[in-house]
Amino acid sequence: MIERYSRPEMARIWSEEGKLDRWLQVEIAVCEAWGEQGAIPKEAVERIRHARYDMAAVNRYLAETHHDVTAFLRSVADSLGEESRYVHLGLTSNDVIDTAQGLQIKAAAEILERDVAALLEVLERRAVEFKDTLTMGRTHGVHAEPTSFGLKLAAWVDEMRRNAHRLADAKAQAAVGKVSGAVGTHATVPPEVEERTCAHLGLAMEPVSSQIVHRDRHAQFVATLAIIAASLERFATEIRSLQRTEILEAEEPFAKGQTGSSAMPHKRNPEKCERVCGLARVIRGHTVTALENVALWHERDISNSAPERIILPDSCLLLDYMLDMFTWIMNGLQVYPQRMRENLEMTQGVTFSQRVMLALIEKGLSRQEAYAIVQRNALQAWKERRPFRQLLDAEPDVTSRLSPAELDDIFDYSYYLRHVDTSFRRVGLLT
Repeated sequence: MIERYSRPEMARIWSEEGKLDRWLQVEIAVCEAWGEQGAIPKEAVERIRHARYDMAAVNRYLAETHHDVTAFLRSVADSLGEESRYVHLGLTSNDVIDTAQGLQIKAAAEILERDVAALLEVLERRAVEFKDTLTMGRTHGVHAEPTSFGLKLAAWVDEMRRNAHRLADAKAQAAVGKVSGAVGTHATVPPEVEERTCAHLGLAMEPVSSQIVHRDRHAQFVATLAIIAASLERFATEIRSLQRTEILEAEEPFAKGQTGSSAMPHKRNPEKCERVCGLARVIRGHTVTALENVALWHERDISNSAPERIILPDSCLLLDYMLDMFTWIMNGLQVYPQRMRENLEMTQGVTFSQRVMLALIEKGLSRQEAYAIVQRNALQAWKERRPFRQLLDAEPDVTSRLSPAELDDIFDYSYYLRHVDTSFRRVGLLT
C-alpha cells in the first residue's frame, strides 16, 4: 500500500516474516520460562530453541484453519518432535500476538528515535548558522516585526526535543507484553512465567491484562507519531510559504536534472515539503482509528485487530520516511539572506511602528494618542509607497518629541536581535 514510502529496516519489522519471527521469539521465551519453573524438561527446551516455521506451510495451513496463530503453530510443530506439545502451553493467541507486537513497536520506535536525533542534529547546526540572519516575522501572513531566521529554527529544535521525549514515553508505554492466558486470569499460565518471559524479551509487563494488552497504550503511541508528523507538517508548511515566488526567502533542495513541471520548465516546486504535509494527514487519520480501538467488548473482541494491521505499520513506515525526507530537506535547504533583506525593506519601514509608538509614550503621550499618530503615518506609507521614516520627519507630533538621532536609533534592525543569544542559550545552542 505504501511501498513507495517504505525504508528497508522499518519495512522488515512490519513484514509478515518480521511478525512471525517475533511470534516464534515469544513462544520460545515462554517455553524457557516454563523450563525455569520445571514444567518443561531442559532437553525439550533446548530443542524448542531451534524451532522454525515455514511461510509456505503457514499459508497452506491458514487456508484450512482460517486462524493465523493455529496455522503458525502447526508449522512450528513440523520442525519439532514430541516436544512440540510444550509450545503454546497454557497460552491464548493474544499472549503471542500482543507480546510480539510490543517487540515490533519497540524496534520501530528505536528507529524513529534515531531519525529524530538525526533531524535534530541538522536543525541545531542550521539554527546556529542563521542565528543572526534578519528576516521578516509574519503574523496572519502579514509583515509584523523583524526576527532571526535562526530563531525560527531554534524553536523547531525545541519542538523536536519535546517530540523525542514524547516518543520515548510512548515507546515505554506501548512496548509491553502479556502472558496471562485466556481473559488474563493466569489460570493456565502462572504470573511467574509472564514475568520471566517479558524480562527475557526486554518488554514491560501489563500489570492487569484482560485477554489483551490494553489499547490505550497503542492509541498513545499512534497519537505521538501523529504529533511528530504534525510538527514536520508545520515546519514544511513554513518552507512552502517561504518558497513562494513573491517571498522566495528559502527553498527546498532542487537536484540536478530534476523537473518541476511537465508543462513549465521554469518551475521549482516545494513538492518534497508538500509530500511531508500530505503524509502527515494520513497518520493523523490513523489516530482516530487507534482511539476507537480502545473500547472493546468485555475482556476482548477482535475489532481492533484488522485496523492495527494497517495503522501501526503505516504510521511507523510513513513517519520513518517523513523524518528522513525532512532531514534531507533541511540539510540542503537553500536560504537567501539578501532576499530576506529586500523583503524587510518592502514595507517602507512600517515594521518599526511599535518602536516609534513606545518612544512617543516615553515622551509623555498616552498610548491612544501615540497609536493614532503612528498608525496614520504607517497607513499613508503603506498606501502611497513612501518611506515611513520620511513621513515621520515631516510629522510635527513626532519631531517635537523625537530628535533625528533618536529616530535613527529607533530605525535600527539590530535592535530585534539583541536577545536572540538568550533564546539560543535557553535551548542549549549557545554556552
